Amino acid sequence: MTAKLGYLLPTREQIMQGRPETGPLLALAERAAGLGYDSVWVGDSLTARPRHDPLTLLAAVAGRVPGLTLGTAVLLPALRNPVLLAHQVATLDQLSDGNLILGVGFAADRPNIRTEFAAAGVPFEHRIGRMIEGLRLCRALWSGQPVDWNGRWQLAGAVVAPTPARPGGPPLWIGGNLPASLERAGKHFDGWFPIAPNAPEFAVGLQQVHMVASAHGRDPAAISGAMYLTVSLDDDPAAANARLNGFLERYYDQPAELTRRRQACYAGPASGMAEWIGSYAQAGADHLVVRFAGDHERHLEAVAKLRHV
Repeated sequence: MTAKLGYLLPTREQIMQGRPETGPLLALAERAAGLGYDSVWVGDSLTARPRHDPLTLLAAVAGRVPGLTLGTAVLLPALRNPVLLAHQVATLDQLSDGNLILGVGFAADRPNIRTEFAAAGVPFEHRIGRMIEGLRLCRALWSGQPVDWNGRWQLAGAVVAPTPARPGGPPLWIGGNLPASLERAGKHFDGWFPIAPNAPEFAVGLQQVHMVASAHGRDPAAISGAMYLTVSLDDDPAAANARLNGFLERYYDQPAELTRRRQACYAGPASGMAEWIGSYAQAGADHLVVRFAGDHERHLEAVAKLRHV
């Protein structure tokens, strides 16, 4: 498998289990790096699915495992003031020596997520425009040059320091499978990072993203293709599926079959996963971020071995 391999830390799961301590999460990040994983990722939510703050936790990972690529899967920029976000991300990028990837999203339309936006004082209906403008403002601030801005936010000669270690700031990856999402990825972002399609659909979607990029004068080869995958391994397929279904139902508070229609999931033996995950690499994915349903130590080791199959 030629694609880079990423690991999603179980921040949401630990909170659901009443285990808020960060030590075990940092130990898992260190273990993943020791097994050869290329990156460690953290999800985001305020009140809809409570968990550790992703930027703060990734700063701790950067100190614990220098040189490891860090990412958000995914951050919700619309919930945050972009000037503060630009400052936090620039500092985190410095801590990681420029090894940060900012996976971003605009959130699904569900009652608990609407409530989350209301709690943050952000109009849910305006989240996409707010996200796009906010990230444009972040990029302007990451240049280190004085920024004048007249939009949702008002700036006059504003400068944020430090600037990111990576010139221009970290790559911005976005997901989504609808035509508007592919258009958005090709026009504005550095990577396409969906959670849903199978490998053949991923190949088609990535090709569309690259076509949009080319049509807007961008280099398609500079746009990454990545996937967010959920995995439950067991030699007994029935046991693997039962574990995956239970995990998804607890995580999303809805029937597992609904989530499995919308997300790329695998349940079964490691031998079958090798072919499944490899199909995404063959479809053009250059980074695969894996979320495990239970028993992270065992899953980390089993999936790491697949790179040599």
